[in-house]
Amino acid sequence: MRSIRPSFTARRGRPARRRTSPVLGAVALASVLALTATACDSGDADADGKATASATAVGDGKITIPDDIKDRLKEHGIDLDKWKNGAWKNWDRDDWLREAKDYVNPIIKGLWDPDRMREAEDPDRRVDDNDLSGDQGVTDPTPEPVDAKAVPTTYHANAPEAGKVFFDSPEGTMVCSATVVKDPAHPGKSNLVWTAGHCVHAGKKGGWYRNIAFVPSYNDKGLSAEQLQTATKEEAAPYGVWWGDWVKTSDQWIAQGGETGGDGAPYDFAVIHVTPEADGSGKSLEETVGSALPVDFDAPAVPKVDSITATGYPAAAPFDGQKLYQCQDKPGRLSFNESDPTMYRIGCTMTGGSSGGGWVAKGADGKPALVSNTSVGPVSSGWLAGPRLGEVAKGVYDSVSDKFAK
Repeated sequence: MRSIRPSFTARRGRPARRRTSPVLGAVALASVLALTATACDSGDADADGKATASATAVGDGKITIPDDIKDRLKEHGIDLDKWKNGAWKNWDRDDWLREAKDYVNPIIKGLWDPDRMREAEDPDRRVDDNDLSGDQGVTDPTPEPVDAKAVPTTYHANAPEAGKVFFDSPEGTMVCSATVVKDPAHPGKSNLVWTAGHCVHAGKKGGWYRNIAFVPSYNDKGLSAEQLQTATKEEAAPYGVWWGDWVKTSDQWIAQGGETGGDGAPYDFAVIHVTPEADGSGKSLEETVGSALPVDFDAPAVPKVDSITATGYPAAAPFDGQKLYQCQDKPGRLSFNESDPTMYRIGCTMTGGSSGGGWVAKGADGKPALVSNTSVGPVSSGWLAGPRLGEVAKGVYDSVSDKFAK
């Protein structure tokens, strides 16, 4: 079989519409109440998963940063003393943290207000389907489009594990979809969220995105975009804002992932460990939303899967990103290169913004389980593709679970 490398569009994202405030940093400066940070292998974790390395209060005393993290980041030219004043907006390539050990995502309380959430754009990853006519590894015929159906409100009653991931990139404020998944280290008390790798890391030409946060059951009542303009934070985020205090994606995505839809797509997945922005009841994310999906890393081969349901918040036209949708279809196979794992592909008219959303099927035990996530779709819409989860995905998942197992 010959492998045909397709061409792709290169619209990673569009700048979010800006409000009338002089600079985005002013919002952060006015609303910051606390700032915390974590980094990989920066010290042991305690029972709450927080670094136990020595820490120093900096700035006005409201920021507590483990000393070894602070020192390492300064080697990259990043001074966390200045982060809350808008320094996070510096996307200079030399200062853009890339490696897993350098991940940092300080909590900026109040940053994700209803306006910023509503105005976030999709990180577009579309494939030119006109160039997918050749035989590329194992590729089935292009599926017929399946119209996305609106999830009935309240979303929490019908898809309680679904939500949105918000983040900042060089192109602006962005949004993806995501799913609450179970944590084997903390049965019934998971703080793990599954999404796409391109929703947390830019891939081979960039590093970690910033201000990564998860909002379960975003816009739970299905308010219109007009109604959301005057919505309270509780209406937009009824189960709170949960910041990513640790994120892991595949080494393959970091090395290969890019603006083109096929690069790194078979490894385009990520796991986020979250912590609540606001001091609350002490409940985990799973306890707060009341549900979490198991992840099946040994799902049946594509021909044996009768049906997959994809869930997400499509943001590109004709959708506006404010409401939750689903597609259900029997999957086919899609391969970009013979050497890469074959991906699942389903008919679906959801667009950008649904990236990272969970794909659910009957797992090996016959019960619903997450088996993939939305990674790419065509320019013309009509289908979506997601990675088939295997040993690499399990390694990503286990590493995040193990990090907070103590």
